[in-house]
Amino acid sequence: MKNASIVLVILLIFSCSKKEADLTVTGTIKGLKKGTVYLQQLKDSSLVVLDSMVINGEQAFTLKSDLEEPEVLLLMLDKNSSKESRIAFFADKGITEISTTLKDFPFKHSIKGSSQQEKYTEFKKMIAQFNNKNLDIIKAQIEAQVSGDTAEANAKTNEANSLLKRKYLYAINFAINNKDSEVAPYVALSEIYDANTKFLDTIYKALPKHIANSKYGLELDTYIKQRKEEDNQ
Repeated sequence: MKNASIVLVILLIFSCSKKEADLTVTGTIKGLKKGTVYLQQLKDSSLVVLDSMVINGEQAFTLKSDLEEPEVLLLMLDKNSSKESRIAFFADKGITEISTTLKDFPFKHSIKGSSQQEKYTEFKKMIAQFNNKNLDIIKAQIEAQVSGDTAEANAKTNEANSLLKRKYLYAINFAINNKDSEVAPYVALSEIYDANTKFLDTIYKALPKHIANSKYGLELDTYIKQRKEEDNQ
């Protein structure tokens, strides 16, 4: 009886000391009847599975993980085929809700969660407009080339170059205007990594200390130093 009491006390202590997961990702994939969803993290150029859930006749899922600081994670859907689909989202401690459909996964979705995700969504919507406009220009450029209209083709080339400059300028201004968020260095690393080093340096120098010392702030600092070394060779 005494031994049983000791075991019970140990179990209670263990259960009380067990740390709750920092991040909970919930959501639905309408139309999905069978498959597996994975919560993934990009670490040292490799994808690490943080949690997974088999879906069989249920649309709702819940995934959990510890999270040291805000960062971009991936929701991957595996339907037992060679094709893998992923949704990237900016995670922070707390609850993130992702709603999508099997048909539109991963292109159309709704994500509610961190303040970083709100800013990232805002950024991606504008970048999508730039990308769609660029596709229209490319289409018109090809049509001009096929018809032999060299002047129009050259004009579209200049228009595409101008659009690219505006896209980069938007990304740079967005990062500087949102320097208090981890989204700022991430945008610099993921969207305009091939921009002139001085622009990346301007973004980094604008970051407050806590963002400069974040995961993406440190990565941006390292990347800028590498670029500068390459430029000096």
